[in-house]
Amino acid sequence: MAIIHNKAEIGALLRDLNEPQRRAVECAGGPLLVLAGAGSGKTRVLTHRVAFLIAAHGVQPQEILAITFTNKAANEMKERTGALIGPIAHTMWISTFHAACARMLRKEAPQLGYRQNFTIFDSADQVRLIKRCLLELGFDIKRFPPRGVHAVISSAKNKLINAAAFAEMVESFFDDTVAKTFQLYQQKLFANNAMDFDDLLLHAVDVFQHFPDRLEHYQDAFRHILIDEYQDTNHAQYCLVNLLGRRHRNVCVVGDDDQSIYSWRGADVRNILDFETDYPEATVIKLEQNYRSTQTILSAANQIIANNRDRKAKELWTAIGTGEPVQIAELEDEHAEARFVAGEISRLQHEEGRPYGEIAVFYRVNAQSRVLEDIFVRYGIPYRVVGGTKFYERAEIKDALAYLLLLENPADSISFSRIVNTPKRGIGNATLAALSRFAEAEGVTPLAAAARAEEIADLRPAAVATLTAFSRQMDNLAQTAARAPVAETLEELLASSGYIEALRAERTIEAEGRIENLMELVGVAEEYDRRAADGSLSQFLQEISLYTDIDKLVEGSDAVTLMTLHNAKGLEFPAVFIIGAEEGVFPHSRSLEEQNLEEERRLCYVGMTRAMQRLYFSYAVARNLYGARSYNMASRFIAELPEELVQLARAVGMAKTARADAGRAGVSGGREPAGFFHVGDSVIHAAFGKGIITGVEPGGTVAVKFTQDGRERKLMVGYAPLRKA
Repeated sequence: MAIIHNKAEIGALLRDLNEPQRRAVECAGGPLLVLAGAGSGKTRVLTHRVAFLIAAHGVQPQEILAITFTNKAANEMKERTGALIGPIAHTMWISTFHAACARMLRKEAPQLGYRQNFTIFDSADQVRLIKRCLLELGFDIKRFPPRGVHAVISSAKNKLINAAAFAEMVESFFDDTVAKTFQLYQQKLFANNAMDFDDLLLHAVDVFQHFPDRLEHYQDAFRHILIDEYQDTNHAQYCLVNLLGRRHRNVCVVGDDDQSIYSWRGADVRNILDFETDYPEATVIKLEQNYRSTQTILSAANQIIANNRDRKAKELWTAIGTGEPVQIAELEDEHAEARFVAGEISRLQHEEGRPYGEIAVFYRVNAQSRVLEDIFVRYGIPYRVVGGTKFYERAEIKDALAYLLLLENPADSISFSRIVNTPKRGIGNATLAALSRFAEAEGVTPLAAAARAEEIADLRPAAVATLTAFSRQMDNLAQTAARAPVAETLEELLASSGYIEALRAERTIEAEGRIENLMELVGVAEEYDRRAADGSLSQFLQEISLYTDIDKLVEGSDAVTLMTLHNAKGLEFPAVFIIGAEEGVFPHSRSLEEQNLEEERRLCYVGMTRAMQRLYFSYAVARNLYGARSYNMASRFIAELPEELVQLARAVGMAKTARADAGRAGVSGGREPAGFFHVGDSVIHAAFGKGIITGVEPGGTVAVKFTQDGRERKLMVGYAPLRKA
């Protein structure tokens, strides 16, 4: 298709847009904030706006800079724009932030002393170089893991803090270590004529701030700037946009503050909330018509997100229809929860003919998938884990199991090779080769050879000491395994090997997630120990092995999707389950401690608005997670759901018990009003036992002090399995 020139074709661009979408597309210039609610067609607005600027306003394609966050999104925007204006779309600057900056720096790098053919180091290159810097400076990489140091440096760069500025902010020995490493790291990058991904943004901003003529050149080149997912921009991206847009002020940003869920990656929701402060003359258009979900789902999501104070008010609506109530299921524990989800999925498939591929289960942390995966295998439900790895395929789980396998079978050379340098012990390929030659010559296992490391002539003293210590450690663990339950053995090996300590030292979100997964594996072992009175390490490993083999049999193209809520953004499914809706799980305890409740609520909103037709929440009265048992209140997000839009799900377990108890108490509908209880009443909770009401609060919450453990807990009467004694 050629570029559009006549009025009929221009009219065709607007024909299928709703009124707010049309206004956003037709806006001639000046700053424009498009608040695009979930499922409201923001990509359609962006692509049609680009086409309209060219067709109706005579803007040259090369004068438009369109930025999004992923290569996939950029390619989609190119294709959809190309369908509107033809092949010329492929000559436009439609790309990610990093790609756009790299393209500019290929020309401008000499301004900063770089050659134009600079190399871009990937993540692995960056961590390797930081490791080299740490060693050169004499720092212990076990105490200061390269990956953790890299995370701090990356975070600083995304805030436009360079090495010199970081050095002035040092407040601890760790900070001082990072500052010195940061400085040497940048020197080595420069010496290699290399940049890392964060440098692409940092150096682009440096060029514009220190060379006004180059900034003016790009300001003239890009008369119109369009930014997708503006709520996800970090400080460096924010500054880049405002520098480029300062002259012509034709800055169009599209996003939704209610879907800002990546602060841990540096995203700053203030960027979109303060757009009108940066551009007082801005036009603001809200896209509130949703084309994805039923009105019941949208009204429930609207009600929850309205509890956030720091937001731009908007109210999603749809012409699709009312739809089914939001289902709420209260279960005894995580196993009952998983059985409920599996049972309901089976019902949806057999009674309604819903394919597995139309169903998704969301959870707050990766470790929650483990019980689901176990139950799905037993039910024969095919599933895929999106944005992550199946539990037993995660590297940290394989590492821990390799330790156990080597304890069970000291001749297992594969497990030995996997863990002898995990965590890092300074055992390199040359050491392993010498060890292997000795083991083969002596006819012994690699582990036995390690115990005789002092006999291996090719080894340096440090390698001998390390291998000897490893052998001694495995001997001690073998003694533990011979007398202790599996869970105790596993906890001991995670501690004595230094594995957990190494992960903690990384100080990254990813490392925290790996620790959570390992603690969940401890929970698996504890379950086994409780179930198998005469169990053994051998039987435990056999169970895991059989499980992972069966797991491969249930994979298929038509499979239920399992993923964290963070990975769900941008997707949609006819049926969605949000599990683990409990205080401390979701909202997550870490977010509550960091006073980041509003982002957790936005995460809930994102999860809810992925659902098209059916939405379920489930929570467990008791839950084993990370190897510890806890008793949690139902999530405050459940309490925030409008009562007229929800329905207790047909679940076995505590929800059924609660309805029965409520019936015996003479309360209809399975919900006891808060007024039914008074301070001083004796009550019985299905999990916590007997207690006394110590407080009654507005909104249906009561405080109960329980006799069994002496703890006081706050419970929501409408959902807690609570009755008068």
